[in-house]
Amino acid sequence: TFRLNLSVTTPYNADFDGDEMNLHVPQSMTARADAEQIMMVPRNIVTPQSNRNVMGIVQDALLGVCRITKRDVYIEKDVMMNSVLWLGREWDGTLPTPAIVKPRPLWTGKQLVSMVLPDINYKGKSKSHPRDGTIFNHTDSEVLIHSGMLMSGIVDKNIVGTSAGSIVHVCWLSKGWEETRAFMNQ
Repeated sequence: TFRLNLSVTTPYNADFDGDEMNLHVPQSMTARADAEQIMMVPRNIVTPQSNRNVMGIVQDALLGVCRITKRDVYIEKDVMMNSVLWLGREWDGTLPTPAIVKPRPLWTGKQLVSMVLPDINYKGKSKSHPRDGTIFNHTDSEVLIHSGMLMSGIVDKNIVGTSAGSIVHVCWLSKGWEETRAFMNQ
């Protein structure tokens, strides 16, 4: 038995219904170098076949990021501290200023997601974006990320999924596979 991150199930066609997978152990130094450099999963986030990402945020992580980036989601200090505990080495140890200071400090979900986002600029539309061309958008469906800060929008499957032009794809193209791997793990 071996574990997989849920984000890598699509390229492996793994669906957890009892399928068998084979694990090959490289025998020579050349085969080991090939496995480490060419076949490493983070290096294959974007497929050269169609230049789009084959991995994205899925299932529980997708549901969580979608719910936490809604407009009226606020996080209390104990939950915020517990969340940043999982950020690891990439976190510099500073919390953003709370969106609401009194009567108790509250952070927005967008502030928490901004701590995980890579330093990219991005503009996209969520699945809930109206198709009729209206200018006023009450659904908060236009996602704007400026220098790694989520300014507006609800992050959903269109934004962090496997579609071309998602945050995962933009991060892989502009920052490389290492930072994209770190973003997806967080």
